[in-house]
Amino acid sequence: MTHTSPSAAESSLESSPALSFRRAGESDLTELVRLRDDAARWQIERGIDQWKPGELGPEHFGARLRAGEVWIATAGPGGPSAGAWELWWDDEPAWGVQPPVAGYVHRLMTDRRTAPPGAGRALLAEAERRIAQSGRPLCRLDCLTSNTRLRRYYEEAGYVVVGEQAGKNGDGGRTYGVTLLEKRLREG
Repeated sequence: MTHTSPSAAESSLESSPALSFRRAGESDLTELVRLRDDAARWQIERGIDQWKPGELGPEHFGARLRAGEVWIATAGPGGPSAGAWELWWDDEPAWGVQPPVAGYVHRLMTDRRTAPPGAGRALLAEAERRIAQSGRPLCRLDCLTSNTRLRRYYEEAGYVVVGEQAGKNGDGGRTYGVTLLEKRLREG
């Protein structure tokens, strides 16, 4: 596949009738923190030990804006935020040094109040589309080894487990074990 121009990649895209996608900017930092904290509270309410409210602030998302891509989904063009994700072009903490064959999805999160049913899969599909559009054939992600529910979610979306990393250094300086998953987007 060919690379798209930055203006086409950053424009509002619609891959679902209910969601529009746009690249996040500095003015979105507060909203990204809110989405992450709300997702963390939702996890805690369900006994999922993964994210903690207040763990990542505007400085984290600002750094991700400068180092990669952060995307926001809205409920229709100009509507309220429905979710977001980070797209990295390398991920040494989890995957080690790798050739440039994958994009790495992090912090896939939806707003339970505004996101339509299936929004998480729509966000993931948009991330996969963006990675394929860049010419890379794989989408990779990781999840806590102990989070079997999330692992199953990704496997049902077509991801395969390709390994585990026992000591990833991650958010808030914590070290934890992760399951590594990937999905082939095209032959390459």
